[in-house]
Amino acid sequence: MNKLSHIFRLGIKELISLRYDSVLLLFMLYAFSAAIYMPASGSSVGVHNASVAIVDEDDSRLSRQLAEVLRPPEFQTPVMLPYAQIDEVLDSGRYTFVINVPVNFQADLMAGKQPELQVNVDATAMSQAFMGAGYMGRIFQRELQQLSGMSSAPPIKLTTRALFNSNMQSGWFLAIIQIINNVTILAILLTGTALLREREHGTLEHLLVLPLTAFEIMAAKVWTSILVVVLCTWLSLEFIVKKALGVPLAGSMGLYLSVTALYLFACTALAVFLTTLARSIPQFGLLAIPVLMPMLLLSGGTTPLDSMPLWLQTVMQFSPTTHFVSLSTAILFRDAGIALVWPEMLALTGIGVVFFSVALLRFRRSLTA
Repeated sequence: MNKLSHIFRLGIKELISLRYDSVLLLFMLYAFSAAIYMPASGSSVGVHNASVAIVDEDDSRLSRQLAEVLRPPEFQTPVMLPYAQIDEVLDSGRYTFVINVPVNFQADLMAGKQPELQVNVDATAMSQAFMGAGYMGRIFQRELQQLSGMSSAPPIKLTTRALFNSNMQSGWFLAIIQIINNVTILAILLTGTALLREREHGTLEHLLVLPLTAFEIMAAKVWTSILVVVLCTWLSLEFIVKKALGVPLAGSMGLYLSVTALYLFACTALAVFLTTLARSIPQFGLLAIPVLMPMLLLSGGTTPLDSMPLWLQTVMQFSPTTHFVSLSTAILFRDAGIALVWPEMLALTGIGVVFFSVALLRFRRSLTA
């Protein structure tokens, strides 16, 4: 009971310290409100408002018709352009797509020939260029087949059904990924800076003269960070994701917050381990960057895990973020219950226990060094 009492009272001390840290409080407010709302509502992974220019050397009814079928919201209204300006506008990035309709294009098509339509793409705008070229190709193919009288009926009929996100709203998924990223960053920052601030101010030495163990000091840091970040996550999901963005979250909020607490257990333990390697907050920040970046970028939230090399997929199974991303989408969007997600929850718990044990061992040594 004494250990639990010590851990509880040390945690209260951490919460009081956080209360007077106005910079960190403002950062948390921003991280769970504007930093989630703005990317989710203002960005689009698909083709949206792509700029198009057309060089019409044919000046026929067909070339004008091709310009008319490119409509908002996927494409901007096409701008007519002289041939001599193609290289200039592509080099300057003014247009993502420049379509060149050659001379006698309609006449050659009606004569049964196969004239070529050139589409120049600025591939530095990756998502727009890749998906936009596919959209444009299908639109033009349909129009040209109808005009030439060719049958456009495919040999088989494909029926596509989008599950869990029927309107293919990329902002829905992006909002959850932003929460995951911010939870990861704050879990490491809160725990690491709190511990190093005590070391720099000398209060850690004051704690060591009290009847406290390294486990009690570390556990207090961990539970307060978990409490604060889980509370912020819940408020962000309720008021930013569900109300402001209108994202329908189908799963159990209680199960998701429990998974978040497991994930935070692993992340805060990792933060304590990093503090044993650093002697100041700037050093801690430099150490945290090469740890955070792979965790966030290779977890399956930014790019699908299946598209990565097999060896990298295996390595990332040891990262708690990989399991948290999978659990978040399964619970919040697919309404997965504990019967489906318990293996990944078990893996996340195991990773957290290993991280905590290694961090505690290092933390004990750093206190006695």
